[in-house]
Amino acid sequence: MRLLATLFRLITLYNTLANLAGLRGLSWSERLAIPLAALSWRLPAASWRAAIALLLPALIIQLSLATLRRRQLNPRRQLQPGIYADRHITRLDLPARHGPVPALHIVPRGGAAAAVLVTHGSGCDKTFYAWRLVDALIARGLAVVLIDLDGHGESPRPQSFPQMVESVADPLVWLQARYCRIGALGMSLGGAVLARAVANGAPVDALALWEVPPRLRLDARQYRQVQIREAIAIVQLRMLHLFRDGAIDHVINAWQTSGIRATIGTWDLFDALDVPGSLRIIAQRQPPPPTLMVYAGRDAIVPPAAAAEIASLAAGWAEYHLLPFASHISLPIDMANITLTSDWFRRQLTAAAGSEWRQSSRTRAPATRSCKNRG
Repeated sequence: MRLLATLFRLITLYNTLANLAGLRGLSWSERLAIPLAALSWRLPAASWRAAIALLLPALIIQLSLATLRRRQLNPRRQLQPGIYADRHITRLDLPARHGPVPALHIVPRGGAAAAVLVTHGSGCDKTFYAWRLVDALIARGLAVVLIDLDGHGESPRPQSFPQMVESVADPLVWLQARYCRIGALGMSLGGAVLARAVANGAPVDALALWEVPPRLRLDARQYRQVQIREAIAIVQLRMLHLFRDGAIDHVINAWQTSGIRATIGTWDLFDALDVPGSLRIIAQRQPPPPTLMVYAGRDAIVPPAAAAEIASLAAGWAEYHLLPFASHISLPIDMANITLTSDWFRRQLTAAAGSEWRQSSRTRAPATRSCKNRG
């Protein structure tokens, strides 16, 4: 009896802590959390040694109950097309010279004068852990366009060069015709493709690059080591915020993607994209577009020497940040990084766009723009 009472006490304690932290995906009840916790402390308890032995079983039971209870919290549902309280989401096929680019066009309910194009990393797709980033950009009055890179997600084309670059550049032209100011954010491979597109002349008013390797050189053994190091690095309390939006199975299932279809390997693709060369070309613009670069201190794919190379290339014209506790996998979902980047886009895009916007009211996705002195 005392063991069962102690187990019950631990489960209600875990549930109360999850509720106090706002981690709905790790909780099985809100209204009953405090009453049940109070009741549990009135029951006879086992020894402290028995309580310690029950910590893990109680946690397993707590997580199992939360997973069963929180079926409706699937965070990927936040990116399904539809009309929501704060946004409209439309599934589009954006026109591009090599064929349509699958996209989600996400617009604040009151409309927006500025938008940000987001390109994902290798092996991912347009919705891959994107809900928190989208929430942050929408909250700052910015529209968002998520696209599938060639060879990923719903894209009908394989990963190839240079077609992949043009399939990023053309959506930027599409955005330019509809918004006063446009930004672009690229993650890892998506950042390398985006940097090449901008170096080739694609229009942007602000450019952000996350953890873009200058090059990739990993053999099979090194790649296995990278996977292990990244898996260890992502186990951080900083990542618990994901469970505000979903239960454990939702967060795990969000990792599943369609993989890569390619006519060029990713290593060779990075060589062809030539990230250092792209950055040198962008830096020579007069003036260069405002550029933000964010890297991770525990990144196993972009080691310190590679990050230092990018920092050197950024010196004098771009803003560079190194987040010491982030890894390659965790950086795109790290709230410190998301807040840093979304605030930066708001500063770069919304003030200028607001002075140029001439449409008095927008309650649907914008079809035209009315701007002047677009820089």
